[in-house]
Amino acid sequence: MTQRVRVAIAGLGFGSEFIPIYQAHPDAELVAVCQRTESALHETADRFGVPGRYTDIAAMLDDPDIDAVHINTPIPDHAGQTVAALRAGKHVACTVPMATTLEECRSIVEAVRESGKNYMMMETVVYSREFLHVRELAENGTLGRVQFLRGAHHQEMAGWPGYWEGLPPMHYATHAVSPVLSLAGALAESVVCVGSGRISPELTAKYGSPFAVESALITLRDSPISAEIARSLFETAREYVESFTVFGELATFEWEQTQGSGHVLHVGEIPKTVEIPDFAHRLPPEIAPFTTRGVYDAENEHLSFVQGSGHGGSHPHLAHEFVRSIVEGRAPAINEVTAANWTSVGICAHESAMNGGARVAIPDYTA
Repeated sequence: MTQRVRVAIAGLGFGSEFIPIYQAHPDAELVAVCQRTESALHETADRFGVPGRYTDIAAMLDDPDIDAVHINTPIPDHAGQTVAALRAGKHVACTVPMATTLEECRSIVEAVRESGKNYMMMETVVYSREFLHVRELAENGTLGRVQFLRGAHHQEMAGWPGYWEGLPPMHYATHAVSPVLSLAGALAESVVCVGSGRISPELTAKYGSPFAVESALITLRDSPISAEIARSLFETAREYVESFTVFGELATFEWEQTQGSGHVLHVGEIPKTVEIPDFAHRLPPEIAPFTTRGVYDAENEHLSFVQGSGHGGSHPHLAHEFVRSIVEGRAPAINEVTAANWTSVGICAHESAMNGGARVAIPDYTA
């Protein structure tokens, strides 16, 4: 492509974080935004000077002047809106998770192949500065052979929109799943998961999931490495944490267990606190500042940004990868097969927990 990618954003809660990034990106042009509440739509669009405004995503998808859509809507809407956008001839970026059922994952993979358009799941952790640093440690030999990986995501969802209430913990597990599978360089093959504890009947009623915590063991395809994932959403006391630990032959990286305590690199049996560098230098200078700031002020930051500590500076990296994949005519790093695999780990893990820890195979989306 020689012209800029004309991007539209659907969903302006967390989605507003990406507006100035696309506006500043040298290869992109933000042409429209979509929000169901008209007053909120115009308030945001006026603030950032966005010309195109829609309260109906279907109408936005009919706009021939839009090349790509970035979806930041509620989880239950992701799959249907993604498929509709692909069938409308748009490239699609979508916040996590890809979908909530295996059937929805398959439908997205099929829609990508039928449309010939790009799909990217916008998983923040694998573009966080922590992940990028640890990947460098793996690539330069500091860790030695990777022997085992552990991911965890513990978050209290009180105060979030109602559709979150009672959500099975593993249905929103990609923040824990993605870094371990990425660092292992493999897709998940099967999962065994157990549920622990109980949430209140009011929370259980919505999705039929009784568990306070779900923990899973993952086998990887064509790999000797295994991984462990733990996830909680409700009625489990814990400071917010998205974390991963990489056990290596020579060194082990351990995510800080309380915010500000410091990440640790165990070299042999000797632990030392490590400083994590920023990776803004990998970005075009126009969007590099967004690794350290968001669009909201201290009083109005979106909950995902507050609890997630800004998602490790990942937002401009995600937008850049999505835009450049379109410009370069290649698949994005987190394409439909990878996204479906990462998402399916959580779906299959919950199925395993509901069936007493039975092993569940992850579908093969590469066929």
